[in-house]
Amino acid sequence: MTSDKPKHTTTDAGIPVSSDEHSLSVGPDGPIVLHDHYLMEQMAAFNREMIPDRQPHAKGSGAFGHFQVTHDVSQYTKADFLQPGKKTEMLARFSTVAGESGSPDTWRDPRGFSLKFYTEEGNFDMVGNNTPVFFVRDPLKFQHFIHSQKRRADNGLRDHDMQWDFWTLSPQSAHQVTWLMGDRGIPATWRHMNGYSSHTYMWVNAEGERFWVKYHFKTDQGIKCMTQEQADKMAGADADYHRRDLFDAIKRGDHPTWTLQVQIMPFEDAKTYHINPFDLTKVWPHADYPLKEVGKMTLDRNPVDFHSQIEQAAFQPSNAVPGTGFSPDKMLLARVISYADAHRARLGVNYQDIPVNSPKTPVNSYSQGGQMRISHSTDPVYAPNSKGGAHANPERYPEDAVWETDGELVRAAYTLRSGDGDFNQANDLVNKVMDDAARDRLVNNIVGHVSDGVEEPVLSRVFEYWKNVDQTIGERVEQGVMANRRENGQ
Repeated sequence: MTSDKPKHTTTDAGIPVSSDEHSLSVGPDGPIVLHDHYLMEQMAAFNREMIPDRQPHAKGSGAFGHFQVTHDVSQYTKADFLQPGKKTEMLARFSTVAGESGSPDTWRDPRGFSLKFYTEEGNFDMVGNNTPVFFVRDPLKFQHFIHSQKRRADNGLRDHDMQWDFWTLSPQSAHQVTWLMGDRGIPATWRHMNGYSSHTYMWVNAEGERFWVKYHFKTDQGIKCMTQEQADKMAGADADYHRRDLFDAIKRGDHPTWTLQVQIMPFEDAKTYHINPFDLTKVWPHADYPLKEVGKMTLDRNPVDFHSQIEQAAFQPSNAVPGTGFSPDKMLLARVISYADAHRARLGVNYQDIPVNSPKTPVNSYSQGGQMRISHSTDPVYAPNSKGGAHANPERYPEDAVWETDGELVRAAYTLRSGDGDFNQANDLVNKVMDDAARDRLVNNIVGHVSDGVEEPVLSRVFEYWKNVDQTIGERVEQGVMANRRENGQ
């Protein structure tokens, strides 16, 4: 896998690129730009690697239900489905990340937590995980990250050495890796895990006031997790355990619920807050931005056709209804483009014509033709027109979920703030959230994972990585791994 001759990264056309780490953005903190053709090439190629499976999140399942608003948040958002007392049909899909469609449900991996709300103003999608953070903060690194977690080119096997090679060369991953190697790296069931937007989004109220928001779906069943030993045993005994558990629970009338709580940040706070509130590797401290309850999600209806209702379900963060919007989070802005593109590659250009993806409201779109078109196009087929066709209404639906930015086009990391640091929140997770027993399990999980195939020079970087998270944890990891190596004659 290594060579003594340095190699320069190029596009698929052989043109040298200037960065493996950073997308082209308007200043270091501004939005990514559409003409970053290298980012688009990376995302478009990645979206088409594995057909027809999802790439990633191939293994999963889901169910239908509803969302009921129980608390008034209308001062923060005008979104119709978030108004007091509103009840909205929805679909949820849960999944692993790296595993293929036949992989075990109980691998140590983040879990996808994707929701589709069939609102009266179109579909609203939240495409999140069971963790509040992620491994990387720039979309140019995302494809590389997933490749490092999947399979080698030569033997088609997953490889812990290349996982840790990527993680240790990307210290921004430390917070998420600490989550992953801890107890919540393997949930007992999908019913017993939280879901998070992870990204920061925007809310806009009826007066046009803007707020930053993070979504937290807290399981009402309580958090339950598996140990590594339990997960390994279940992977062999029932590879579909999580899929089976959700279906059977709903079938017997044990309908799982989650309570939606949000963190709200005033628009102006984001400019001066001590950590970058749009950095996907960071959480907002609850002491500064406490959770506010919104409503309850209930799953009470199983699919009747797994393929048409679950496998063909397509979630995309670009589905943002009036009163909601995006933030300057570079990962989010890339996902707004990439997810819809992935669906076009996997399901065809008319994927939103598939019933499970179709909104419950009338569609007045000028899209037409293409493979598997179901909806009929009618004249006029162009805009503007004087023939009775649909026209945009900026007065009723203004483009108000926006922000201001300027700066040179650069490939650069976010501007560091006083509280920013790759290891700060990972250290907090270890020392302020975990107890002694949880720290013991964390060390054991890391030692077991690293002892399975990680070699120099990656091995030394693993020890340094964990010492940067916490000196004691790092030393215990090093001692445990080296003891295993001596025992195995390495």
